[in-house]
Amino acid sequence: MRYLDPKNDLTFKKIFGQHPDLLISLLNALMPLKPDQVIEQIEYLPAEMAPQIPEFKNSIVDVRCKDNQGRQFIVEMQMLWTPSFKARVLFNASKAYIRQLSPGRKYESLQPVFALNLLNDVFVEDEDFYHHYSIVNVEKPKMHLEGLEFVFVELPKFKPQKIAEKKMAVLWLRFLTEIQDGAEKVDADLQNNQEIKKALEILQESAFTTAELDMYDRYWDAVSTERTLLSEKVRLAVEDAEKRTEIETKKRTIKQIVINFHAAGVDIPTIAKSTGLTQAQVKEILDIE
Repeated sequence: MRYLDPKNDLTFKKIFGQHPDLLISLLNALMPLKPDQVIEQIEYLPAEMAPQIPEFKNSIVDVRCKDNQGRQFIVEMQMLWTPSFKARVLFNASKAYIRQLSPGRKYESLQPVFALNLLNDVFVEDEDFYHHYSIVNVEKPKMHLEGLEFVFVELPKFKPQKIAEKKMAVLWLRFLTEIQDGAEKVDADLQNNQEIKKALEILQESAFTTAELDMYDRYWDAVSTERTLLSEKVRLAVEDAEKRTEIETKKRTIKQIVINFHAAGVDIPTIAKSTGLTQAQVKEILDIE
């Protein structure tokens, strides 16, 4: 039996965009909800069109829902990382929050919006893989404004022992990280959990049509292309920064040489000839006419 990767656009939406029980389980496991905030029912919401970020044209998968308390949840699977992604997450959550306020409704009716962002990449150079952001009082972090909360999970840094006390969180994260494209064996711990077992059944390659498998492959091709283009952009940016630094260093060195020559009594024509500058450029550095 072969399985597909759950992080793909096709598979992720089949699992969490078509099976509310599995999405509820994922959210209750990974979101920082209090015992009295457990999600019991959800209603899927249509995905809104967000401003397109060139680097993420094909690599973002999102599922949106609202629970029976009116709270909204945005779940995104992101294959690549750049700082632009944070801005997109903030935009989406803020937009979902303000759109609740239709004409005639009071501000008190606004319900919180939670954004769960699963990243198949690393954006913080430390050991923590789970990052929870909320609006807090800088001087008193325990005081916070309700309304928007964000969770970023860096999947490559996940290790089961880090959150052993949260069984379902561990199982869902293991499901997302251990089940790779073409996998044939699945650990018994995953098979023995009812919800994970259901998700695994959805992932069976034999359950997909030829057309769906073609879509599945095209998604990975698109992600690979974006990753290559992004790497090239980073390389060019680094090279450009290095060149700029080198040029600035040379400019500072020449400026100091001009100043030193002038202080030693060397005339301007000689300074210009020695440094390769024009006399006008030498005078500009020395601030003389």
